Amino acid sequence: MIWDFGWSGVLMLVIVLVVSSVRILREYERGVVFLLGRFWKVKGPGLIIIVPGIQQMVRVDLRVVVMDVPSQDVISRDNVSVKVNAVVYFRVVDPQKAIIQVEHFVEAISQLAQTTLRSVLGKHELDVMLAERERLNADIQQILDAQTDAWGVKVTTVEIKRVDIDESMVRAIARQAEAERERRAKVIHAEGELQASEKLLQAARVLAQSPQAMQLRYLQTLNAIAGDKSNTIVFPLPVELSKTLLGADRG
Repeated sequence: MIWDFGWSGVLMLVIVLVVSSVRILREYERGVVFLLGRFWKVKGPGLIIIVPGIQQMVRVDLRVVVMDVPSQDVISRDNVSVKVNAVVYFRVVDPQKAIIQVEHFVEAISQLAQTTLRSVLGKHELDVMLAERERLNADIQQILDAQTDAWGVKVTTVEIKRVDIDESMVRAIARQAEAERERRAKVIHAEGELQASEKLLQAARVLAQSPQAMQLRYLQTLNAIAGDKSNTIVFPLPVELSKTLLGADRG
């Protein structure tokens, strides 16, 4: 009876050891295997055999991770306080470094992304944050990728999602934009007046070369305003035209 129980116990132990030594890794997973605490090799995907008690395995996901960077308080170069949040896309390219070189690489990248976001945006003015977002995304991505290369992680994309400005600052920016539009309108109006005066000067010089042309222009103006019969129009009569008419009458 004891002999039978011993054999059954050994059989159950063997079954438990076999089951516990089998690992199945998906296509996007890799296993970092340690032998007696020392790094041995990276295995996977597929069926993996691990010797219980001697070998340990840590799973690593190779898919792209989308990490939301919490909203950060940033003071721009022109002393404007804004809240900025972003999203970071990264993936593990070297499972060995991701496990051995850094503890909890996802948390480490999150903290590094927050610090880099504040540091990079703090060097620029508010107008640059709003107008040149693509360039800022590229700068942040390059800095993060250089820092995480030693961890076996590749930062593929960084996108600034939103830049929140205080309501009082929004009103100040609106007033500034309105003043800028008024300045442009005045400049355009002044340029139009300058161009019109230049054209009038050219026309006057051309008309001055022939008195008949001046009289024809005078008659064209009379014809243009004669269509409006609701008002009384007092129009001066040039002396040259009166002399011409009197000369024709005497003839």
